[in-house]
Amino acid sequence: MKMEKYLKSFVLAVLFAMVAGATFAADDQTVPQADLSKPFDMQACVERALEANPAIIGARAALKGEGYGVNSAMGEFGFKATSGYGYTHYNREPTYGDKDQFYGTVGLSQPLFKGFNLLSSYQKAKLSEDKSNYSLYNTELNVIKDVQSNFLKLLKGRMDVKSGEDSVERLESQLKVINAFYEVGLKPRVEVLQAEVDLATAKQELLTSQNAVSTQRAKLNSLLNIPLEENVDYIGQLDYLPFDLQLKDCLDKAYKERPDLNMGVKSVEIAVKDAMIAASSFYPEITADFDYYKKGNNGDLKGGDNWTESAAEYWTAGVNLNWTMFEWGADYNDWKQTKETIKQLQAELENTKLNAGFEVKQALLDLRAAADRIGVGRKSVESARESYRMAVARYQAQVGTNTEVLDAQARVSDSEAQLNSALADYNTALSQLYVAMGEKNLDLKSR
Repeated sequence: MKMEKYLKSFVLAVLFAMVAGATFAADDQTVPQADLSKPFDMQACVERALEANPAIIGARAALKGEGYGVNSAMGEFGFKATSGYGYTHYNREPTYGDKDQFYGTVGLSQPLFKGFNLLSSYQKAKLSEDKSNYSLYNTELNVIKDVQSNFLKLLKGRMDVKSGEDSVERLESQLKVINAFYEVGLKPRVEVLQAEVDLATAKQELLTSQNAVSTQRAKLNSLLNIPLEENVDYIGQLDYLPFDLQLKDCLDKAYKERPDLNMGVKSVEIAVKDAMIAASSFYPEITADFDYYKKGNNGDLKGGDNWTESAAEYWTAGVNLNWTMFEWGADYNDWKQTKETIKQLQAELENTKLNAGFEVKQALLDLRAAADRIGVGRKSVESARESYRMAVARYQAQVGTNTEVLDAQARVSDSEAQLNSALADYNTALSQLYVAMGEKNLDLKSR
């Protein structure tokens, strides 16, 4: 009955621990609720994504797990305690005790030397934690790039919608003028039909732009881990944000700050530790051991009439050395394999560095090209609007044609679209440049 009581208590304790562990795990994965009562500019969007994006949450969990790995590697330096309990039946009467015997043991083992395996494993765990930390930083940069890119697409989409609405308004105004002229017999019916076709086309393009905006809103919601049906108030506008760093400054910053380069360095260092762990098989293992034994004829291990004191209860202590002298080259070739892995990772690191430099150079070139397009685009919009105003005035004075007005209107729409694209491309290139340099710039403003 007493044993049954203890067993029930043990089962209840295990169940409680499982439930508590599941509860704690659920609490750790809880995503914070977004405050949708406030508008979200670019910085607020990035901050929300860094807090609630599933990729970020996963990377943080991986980093936390590496921390436990460090603690585990540290624990290998300490002693290990073991215990055992068993029953043995002998087919004949033994020297001591009865045929049915019970035994219990407790042992302590302290590693003294394991061929640098313990130290290298601990150092490897620390390096893995550092690498996971850089991996988290790299994930954050990628999330920032995705959020900023889609936020900029949303702003561009809104500008395209505004341009489309202005285009529809201009065409509707022109259609009214043509209808007025047609009704008094000053213009042919074909000009009315042409204006109606252009107006319908502009309305279709406006609908496409509005749908693109809705799509971008849904994409942003998903990146911010906000329900798709929520109507989040995203605010902002496409501006020209100056950037003054030269290529050398950008490259120096990238080579120092980029997490993928730092991850590559840590990978090489981890491979070096793997080589040391593999080489530890060449050395002996030395441990200090203590073992306590107790035997008896009953489950309580109290010995019996046929037991001497030394046979029923005793302990041993000593230092033991184990050395595997020969393994047909298995340990040697394992060590040589790790050396080649080091060379491979060093080459991959060099390739990553070359790609990083190219990404910085490409983003900087795209940035400068987009900046030039912005200047040209603004002049083009100003010129196209003035040309349209003059074409409308000439048409109303009956010294110009409807085709001239519609062509001028098309040039206004095209120039506005080109300016919108230039502004969006500039800010997107700026975002990519900061990411390529390994810098988290939440609002793309110069520091």
